[in-house]
Amino acid sequence: MSTTGPLTSMQSTSTPSNATPAAAGGANEPPVMLDCQDLTRVYSEGPQDLTVLDKLELSVRAGERVAIVGSSGSGKTTLLNLLGGLDRPSDGRVVIAGEPLSNLNEAALGTFRNRYIGFVYQFHHLLAEFTAVENAALPLIIRGQSKKTAEKRAMQILERVGMKARADHKPGELSGGERQRVAIARALVTDPSLVLMDEPTGNLDQTTAATILALMDELAKESACAFVIVTHDVGLAAHQDRVLKLDAGKLVEQPRTP
Repeated sequence: MSTTGPLTSMQSTSTPSNATPAAAGGANEPPVMLDCQDLTRVYSEGPQDLTVLDKLELSVRAGERVAIVGSSGSGKTTLLNLLGGLDRPSDGRVVIAGEPLSNLNEAALGTFRNRYIGFVYQFHHLLAEFTAVENAALPLIIRGQSKKTAEKRAMQILERVGMKARADHKPGELSGGERQRVAIARALVTDPSLVLMDEPTGNLDQTTAATILALMDELAKESACAFVIVTHDVGLAAHQDRVLKLDAGKLVEQPRTP
């Protein structure tokens, strides 16, 4: 499949040129940044198939923060992998910024992820031989920015997550919480349209977690960044705009606590 259209639009504008009407939103509503329709993931294990996600529906608007909760093994990480294009659904589709991910081959998908999506994994996945600032700058260097420009931007984000003083340290010299803060900086350094987080505050102390929450709030308001956060942290979930529970392969809206 040709990738000329999506790649050209990613280089020239902030949203793909073939954005769907759903992505535009209503006159008084932010645009839909993420839209999942009939999302299904089935794994073949032995003589029987295992359906993890079953015609799941999800819509997240620009600037909206959505928490996804559920028991261990319910498919939350599987869902994040599908939303980020790290896995392909058995059926249904994922649309981000008006672009169906199924339209993109692997090379175009990598470019698209670098432009539009930030990831924060449960485990930091930092490169051991790189310093904190080099790890945080890596997505921009992959995009083609100079090392100097990329690291300048990375330092700005590291400062916002309280890691400026540790920028020259390698992951082996950092605590678990510090490594997670670098991973969060790496996810935010590209000014993504959508950030996917898997237990982002699991290794953070209460004060640092509060700093990260404040930064998420700021980004959602100022740059209309959308967040989808998988978490077991009740406090973190309650802080978001919506809480959805993944149960039996589907998402169920949870009532807000007063």
